[in-house]
Amino acid sequence: MNATVNISNSCADKWVPTIEQCEGWLNCALQVAAQTGPCSISLSFVDAASSQSLNSNYRGKDKPTNVLSFPAEFPSELAEQVQSYPLGDIVICAAVVEEEALDQGKELTAHWAHLTIHGLFHLLGYLHDQQSNAEEMEKLEINTLERLGIPNPYLLV
Repeated sequence: MNATVNISNSCADKWVPTIEQCEGWLNCALQVAAQTGPCSISLSFVDAASSQSLNSNYRGKDKPTNVLSFPAEFPSELAEQVQSYPLGDIVICAAVVEEEALDQGKELTAHWAHLTIHGLFHLLGYLHDQQSNAEEMEKLEINTLERLGIPNPYLLV
């Protein structure tokens, strides 16, 4: 699958990955998930206040979070009428990612890759609401990261 990625960055004071890095991570994850056909993904890099507001409004949790995913509500019957199927939006808080990477002793780029991939799997319908679902999702994430030469993030926690 070939993903078209659009990035919005509203946290210029923090390091964020390039569009090329994000496209590589996302396309690898789509390949692991056996997704075919062109798609589009919107990535938004936000500050802690924006993340907290979104997390509060959509999840009822009044604190910033690392990643939020908002699957597109696009009618599947229209898929053949568009050149690129919209998967949805992934919102990542750069400050939280940086803090987590530091606290967990993870390389910053690797943590960004993991959370970007994690957000994509949510767009594809994967959940971690139950143990079996979490194991399935983690397996896909680990497989994707391994293909990218990134260590299993669940062993480093």
